[in-house]
Amino acid sequence: MAIPVIDFSKLKGKQRAETLAQIANGCEEWGFFQLVNHGIPVELLDRVKKVCSECYRLRAKGFKGSKPVQLLNKLVEEEGEAADVKRLDNVDWEDVFLLQDDNEWPSNPPEFSEIMKEYREELRKLAEKVMEVMDENMGFENGYIKKVFSGNGEHQPFFGTKVSHYPPCPRLDLVNGLRAHTDAGGVILLFQDDQVGGLQILKDGKWIDVQPVANAIVINTGDQIEVLSNGRYKSVWHRVLTTSDGNRRSIASFYNPSLKATITPGISNDDAPALYPKFVFGDYMEVYVKQKFTAKEPRFDAVRAL
Repeated sequence: MAIPVIDFSKLKGKQRAETLAQIANGCEEWGFFQLVNHGIPVELLDRVKKVCSECYRLRAKGFKGSKPVQLLNKLVEEEGEAADVKRLDNVDWEDVFLLQDDNEWPSNPPEFSEIMKEYREELRKLAEKVMEVMDENMGFENGYIKKVFSGNGEHQPFFGTKVSHYPPCPRLDLVNGLRAHTDAGGVILLFQDDQVGGLQILKDGKWIDVQPVANAIVINTGDQIEVLSNGRYKSVWHRVLTTSDGNRRSIASFYNPSLKATITPGISNDDAPALYPKFVFGDYMEVYVKQKFTAKEPRFDAVRAL
């Protein structure tokens, strides 16, 4: 079983209807799909891979002294003294930082900021194209999702890029790369390592690999798309496994609503009753940060009660 791989360029040709259907299937049945021929130059992707790997090389010493490493070392020491050592279920084996339009970025390597700014602009445009496809597939007016995410144009949607590395781990049985969760926001665009795997999604009760595909962009839908679609599209549980060799690179960009945006099931061509509450995204995020690694349904109940 493999995650759908979709040629995004075919939206412009005779196979548009077929490609729209493939994306609808990816959203409805999987919650994850991979785009190839998405319009982002391979040359830019190569520069992104190189500069992010170099950035981690400069940060690697810091990871060796990080909390996950310290906790794992302590656990391994205790293992010889106790028979009931438990997994580290409250940390991730991950080196990570976030890029936003208004926060401080790494100053080294010197070319990092220029390359990642160019990359983020390409990803932002791709995210909006994907949302327009979702609009069309769900029977919304063109630009509907972006309009909702911006609070009817009054606010700027959030766009952040999470740069992660998952270094080799000496004890795969004791710690996760990234704990299982669904994403809080809207549309997530992942440029994942094409050599080192580890990303999995939960489908039909089984964990399956998101296979590395060179230069593909992995798309997944977050909790807010599930709400806007009234459950037609689902946000899907996913996780990253630790590996004993290879340093997995993961660059995930999040196109989310403004914290001030109001989210509610959208009005489309069907007359189905609303299955989700109406809420302000900032209120949802206050719940999410405390419950990220637990089931999403109580989060919806929590904002319903506000």
